[in-house]
Amino acid sequence: PKVGVRDLPMCISKGSHGATTVSGTMHIASLAGIEVFVTGGIGGVHRGAEQTWDVSSDLTELGRTPVAVVCAGAKSILDIPRTLEYLETLGVPVIGYDTDDFSAFFSPKSGCKSHIRLDTPSQVASLLTARSRIGLKCGAVVAVPIPGECAAEGEVVEQATRQALSEASEQGISGANVTPFILKRVSEITQGSSLTANIALVLNNARVGSRIAVRLSEQQQ
Repeated sequence: PKVGVRDLPMCISKGSHGATTVSGTMHIASLAGIEVFVTGGIGGVHRGAEQTWDVSSDLTELGRTPVAVVCAGAKSILDIPRTLEYLETLGVPVIGYDTDDFSAFFSPKSGCKSHIRLDTPSQVASLLTARSRIGLKCGAVVAVPIPGECAAEGEVVEQATRQALSEASEQGISGANVTPFILKRVSEITQGSSLTANIALVLNNARVGSRIAVRLSEQQQ
């Protein structure tokens, strides 16, 4: 099962296993003194949240835990403008890495701008160092666009996502059932090609994240 930050005490007390979400991973990373970690994409404010209040605990954790999350932005199934507004309310820096745009997972552009543009690992590390020096306890989002050579594949996945969202609406699927439905339909529509683009963007995020972590360590010495 997925293990968010609220599920950690239950898993620990029962000695059970699970796959940590961004919020769960952030909390564990902070306990271990890890200041940067890489993932595919963050959770956020879901579409229709004004009725459902479906907002990922990833955002809350970003507002209170000083760990930088290097990712490909947020998935387009989310309400990205509201996600960015929520992060602004929490005081979380949102960095577009080598771009002005906030990426939407398989798409390099979500139609929204990032709060800050930084172009090198050293610049990102300097921002994180400054954040710590002035006593801010929030995390940071470093949004890395999908590599250009995978953008065409990514656009196919985005089109499949839009189709799946439309189908979900037509079938009256809502709340916690939306994401599993979308993921299943996208895989079916793209005949599994979404996995190739997914792996490529995670590997790219890992390259960027590791360089940021090295520069941050150098600055702290």
